[in-house]
Amino acid sequence: MYCYRHPNRETRVSCSECGRPICTECMTMAPVGIRCPEHSGKVRGAAGVVRGMRRGSFEGTGALVTKALIAANVVVYLVNLAQGSSLTQTSGHLFQQWALFGPLVEHGDWWRLITAAFLHGSLIHIGLNMLMLWWIGAPVEQALGRGRFLALYLASGLAGSAGALVADPYAVTVGASGAIFGILGAALVFERQRHYVLGGSAAGIILLNLVFTFSVRGISYGGHLGGLIGGILCGLALSRFGRGHAGYGRLGIVGVGGIVLVAVASVLVAYLKVSSLSV
Repeated sequence: MYCYRHPNRETRVSCSECGRPICTECMTMAPVGIRCPEHSGKVRGAAGVVRGMRRGSFEGTGALVTKALIAANVVVYLVNLAQGSSLTQTSGHLFQQWALFGPLVEHGDWWRLITAAFLHGSLIHIGLNMLMLWWIGAPVEQALGRGRFLALYLASGLAGSAGALVADPYAVTVGASGAIFGILGAALVFERQRHYVLGGSAAGIILLNLVFTFSVRGISYGGHLGGLIGGILCGLALSRFGRGHAGYGRLGIVGVGGIVLVAVASVLVAYLKVSSLSV
């Protein structure tokens, strides 16, 4: 790890409040452990307060993006029910227009690469996905901030769709699982760098979900693996390959460029796959 305020200084010490790596110059001993400058209780002055307010307006607290994503998925599911779906099978106009299906993507329906992540096949499907999104999304959003978390989610969703098309372009694929696996992939990267966003359990959660993925019929293993790979790559970019803290400091060209690259590469992979369908 490297100090989040001095990226050239290696350290093995983290703030007991936020988990950011800090060097000896930045650390402050407190009754509850070692603290970074922002959590040491020292007065930071007007400039520091203003910077904190500006940062909070972008990053925020309270898992607002996670709640909004859950609400969006639930609203879409209710619309499907209103259009004639049952609790065990989804249908309707919205489902037909948004579900991921290789031949339709090849004919120009590129929006399906992201809209499919907001559709679900049954009540159990959306229930499990939204429960998992809340369990892992809220702490990861708290660590990354709203902007970084939303970018991670969308890029991972695209990567999941690309993986689903690579695995089986003729399968109708829906669900937020790809994006959720992307969150887990990023969390795995952060926890390997001693930023324990999921309490050190990211690897175990991924392993259990992969076992479930390959044990139950009808699950898009390509979507799950694609989202996981996309999330890992985004996590590496956000943390500048371990040289910085993913949720603090400037996002920088590596973070922005890395997430954009994952999204663009996912669309490119999808394009190459569906283009071969017409050959």
